[in-house]
Amino acid sequence: MKACGVSASGATELTLLDLPEPPPPGTGQVHVAVEATGVGAWDRLLNTGGWDVGLRPPAALGVEGVGRIAAVGPGVQGLSVGDRVVAHEAPLPGGSGFWAEQVLVTAAHTAPVPSGLEPVAAAALPVNGLTALQALETLGLTTGQRLLVTNGGGNTGSLAIQLAAAAGVEVTATASPSAEKRLRSLGAAEVIDYHDPAWPAGAQGRFDAALIAAAGTAATALPLIRDGGQLCSLTSDAPNPERGITSTNLYVRPDPAQLARLTTDLAQGLLRLTPEPLPLTEGPAAFARVAAGQTPGRKLVLVP
Repeated sequence: MKACGVSASGATELTLLDLPEPPPPGTGQVHVAVEATGVGAWDRLLNTGGWDVGLRPPAALGVEGVGRIAAVGPGVQGLSVGDRVVAHEAPLPGGSGFWAEQVLVTAAHTAPVPSGLEPVAAAALPVNGLTALQALETLGLTTGQRLLVTNGGGNTGSLAIQLAAAAGVEVTATASPSAEKRLRSLGAAEVIDYHDPAWPAGAQGRFDAALIAAAGTAATALPLIRDGGQLCSLTSDAPNPERGITSTNLYVRPDPAQLARLTTDLAQGLLRLTPEPLPLTEGPAAFARVAAGQTPGRKLVLVP
């Protein structure tokens, strides 16, 4: 089968591959014919020791995607061949990921794709959506509280803005000026230009919490949080707590119930994403764009 990934352990160069099909699904597993799969900056970590997902090169990268179930393993209930499902999967039970024509997935990590939701749109959601939702649940904000989101223009930040604003939270985001109109339309009450080294001075008042989606901004955001507030970092740089502030690093985890909620919201128009579909053969170039930050406001999705 056609795939895009790495040819050897520790390799950093992405290449197109011709891999054997996944083995038949074991107990609690399903075999998925991939229709679309997301590309994220995190994919660089899968084969370099930064995120151990059980990759066994030569292997496809990718920990999120959408497809039709092609085979069902023993003990799987509620899923049938032909069902369209979406998943974030880590670790990868077959040792290879979604950037391929087929993948082996844990059945319990899948969620049904709502009728009418296109595979490309659904595939743009899992990791970014789950990260945003799990971070907000960690912060536990309520109506009327104030949240600072750094890198609000990114895919995770923009979803966090939408989810928080829908819950009645007042959101301030750091982003480039070109993203301001878009982020305000998504629910941000204030957008601050992160290019300005004095941007913290532009924040109005103290925040109840900060969601850190831009590396290197956690220490800058900490003084802007009220005593007893919370900070959640998505970039593994949560500072030591002070003034009673809870400071946490968050690492996304598969959660089919949360994923079902997110895909339902997306299908109903309650969440907005801007996916850019590309053929699987453009996987190396797509990842290079993502790694270089050359996809403002868009989520790249590979289509086998």
